[in-house]
Amino acid sequence: MHVVLRTAAWLTSGLAALLFLTQPVSTGAQFTLGCFVIVAMIAVWKFSHGKLSRQIFLALGTFVVLRYLYWRFTSTLPPATDMIGFSLGLFLLLAEMYCVMILFISLIINADPLKRQPLPREEDAELPTVDVFIPSYNEDEYILATTMAAAMSMDYPREKLTVWLLDDGGTDQKCNDPNPAKAEVARQRRADLQALCAQMGTKYLTRARNEHAKAGNLNNGLKASRGEVVVVFDADHAPFRAFLRETVGYFARDPKLFLVQTPHVFLNPDPIEKNLQTFNRMPSENEMFYSVTQRGLDKWNGSFFCGSAALLRRTALESVGGFSGVTITEDCETALDLHSSGWTSVFVDKPLIAGLQPETFVSFIGQRSRWAQGMFQILILKNPLFKRGLHGIQRLAYLSSMSFWFFPLPRLTFMLAPLSYIFFDVKIFVSNVDEAFAYTTTYIVVNLMLQNYLYGNVRWPWMSELYEYLQGVFLSKALFSVALSPRKPTFNVTAKGLSLDNDHISELAWPFFALHGLLFAGALMAAWRYMFEPGVSDLMLVVGAWNAFNLMIAGVALGAVAERKQLDRHPRLIIDRRGEIDIDGKKYPAKIVNVSAGGCAITFEDEAPPQADEGAVGRLSITPMGEIITTETLPVLIKPGRSVNGVVVHGLAFADLTPREYYVLADLMYADSDALPRFLATRRSHKNVFSGTFEFIWWGLLEPFRAYSYLRKEIGGRKTVEKTETSPEMSVEMLKKLVEMANGGKPAANDGKPIETKAA
Repeated sequence: MHVVLRTAAWLTSGLAALLFLTQPVSTGAQFTLGCFVIVAMIAVWKFSHGKLSRQIFLALGTFVVLRYLYWRFTSTLPPATDMIGFSLGLFLLLAEMYCVMILFISLIINADPLKRQPLPREEDAELPTVDVFIPSYNEDEYILATTMAAAMSMDYPREKLTVWLLDDGGTDQKCNDPNPAKAEVARQRRADLQALCAQMGTKYLTRARNEHAKAGNLNNGLKASRGEVVVVFDADHAPFRAFLRETVGYFARDPKLFLVQTPHVFLNPDPIEKNLQTFNRMPSENEMFYSVTQRGLDKWNGSFFCGSAALLRRTALESVGGFSGVTITEDCETALDLHSSGWTSVFVDKPLIAGLQPETFVSFIGQRSRWAQGMFQILILKNPLFKRGLHGIQRLAYLSSMSFWFFPLPRLTFMLAPLSYIFFDVKIFVSNVDEAFAYTTTYIVVNLMLQNYLYGNVRWPWMSELYEYLQGVFLSKALFSVALSPRKPTFNVTAKGLSLDNDHISELAWPFFALHGLLFAGALMAAWRYMFEPGVSDLMLVVGAWNAFNLMIAGVALGAVAERKQLDRHPRLIIDRRGEIDIDGKKYPAKIVNVSAGGCAITFEDEAPPQADEGAVGRLSITPMGEIITTETLPVLIKPGRSVNGVVVHGLAFADLTPREYYVLADLMYADSDALPRFLATRRSHKNVFSGTFEFIWWGLLEPFRAYSYLRKEIGGRKTVEKTETSPEMSVEMLKKLVEMANGGKPAANDGKPIETKAA
């Protein structure tokens, strides 16, 4: 009886809502209604908190979106007699429907994200045996040594932890390559890494052939190992000491648990962050996914494997034949197979690894193309809608993650649609100015408010549109190739650890210059037609404003593909550690304020050694945090100090480290598991719609000038990009953070004097 009453209540309320949503009203009444809902949403946001308030806010926003949809479907399509206008108008409407679908799915998934409480510490005797897999292909030895040392240094019983380097760059196939030079490189790599693993106490494993890419490499590791739990770290993803203690305990609480996934956090900016100079003050693009969406998926047992920073149960993997390798995104594919087999997953929202992401726009697009192609492959070959064993929300969650990558088509449609009316007078929607303003303006405002309400701490306004536009130009081709041949795409390793010694235009920037020029011409044409052409209605003003907004996005995009020089080869992590510098037998206490694989920055606790200003050589010892594997110290070259408002910061460059010395570096970088959360917290202040929009417009006005100045230099024949291994230099932003830390968290006052920018 209770079920019948509840069903009747839902049907009655749904019917009432439908009648209300489809009620015809005047244009003025619609605008008033939309404004009233916006005011109500603001009131709920500011004065009410909790789960019920969140649901009311989302329901109010959904009402305005649905009213807009009803208007678009019933009143705005061109007549079918106008074949060109109707076809283009229908295509635009479908693009909008895709965006609304993604919005509604995100509202369902993220309506109440799950926040898990930390686990109590397990007794050592109760912990499972663990095999750590570090798949490698062509990474530098120092990256592998750092990651292996960090993995070996995790807080876990030594007898229960085995670290494996899975080397796909030294396979038999590569060592016997027909090209003698390539074969020699592979043989030398194998020998070097075997020696490195022997000295570090880790295990080296390669295989006969490079089949099934990363999935095949991991499955080869499964065959050779025996641990109850398998941990996967990408070669450039080093774990913090507490990684296993914060995660492995979940397996004992749920015998059907196959996955514990943690966030991916990066020490270096992606090319968009680097070129727009936002890394130290704006949340990274992936933080919305890991800090909100994965927690939303976790509530519905839909959090999935992201390829690294994850733990998997061996018996679960073996039950489905190991890591899946049909597509080039083996991580999501493996999770889909295991979820459909009845296994469960957990997401732990604490950053416990520090990784690297692509430095150049070319490598960024290469990485995203692989993700897009792989997700589209899964959608075609293992469609979650028809996958047995998944419950409804799981199907929706996987469908959302895969269909998200169709954004290039609607994004480019929105970018180019106004030009059809501006240049060719093709009407792709039918509306007067008052209706367009009443429905569209309130819809856009509500859409922005919904996104800002859900993601404001981890995603600034308009950044999603920027990233989608930048990727859409190239991902359209990638998706088309999968549609033609779903099994054809192959796995490509993303280049990391590059440095750029000159400002330059990205090799992939030319379409963005062309589109910016086209949109600029459209803006001039719209203005000319509106002011001087007889018979042009106010609709041209609306379409011109739409085109102007697109021009703004295109302008910011030019800044994103105008590559700034990057001399830091080794990204830095801000820490707060103590140590001593031994110079000629005398020890000098120091505070270590940041560290990278190539060096660190310090402030001396007392007076600096007299040799410091001349470039002294010494040994750095650190005050350990917990158990350490080695008592080695680090060889350092002390560079002359740089004074920043009274605080002297010295750089220490590490000399060539021995394998055992990498354990000291791992302790220095990864012992404090709160270092990354502290850093993320410094850039996670809420960015409201108004300030975010203003800053975006500012970029759109300024960044094209910088991009065109780079272009002018290149056309003039100046030298462009070179990849080098230069000595790291510290940015002004980093120095300011160091001064703040040295002052106990108090920001340094700028006395108007120039700040030296070279240190460490």
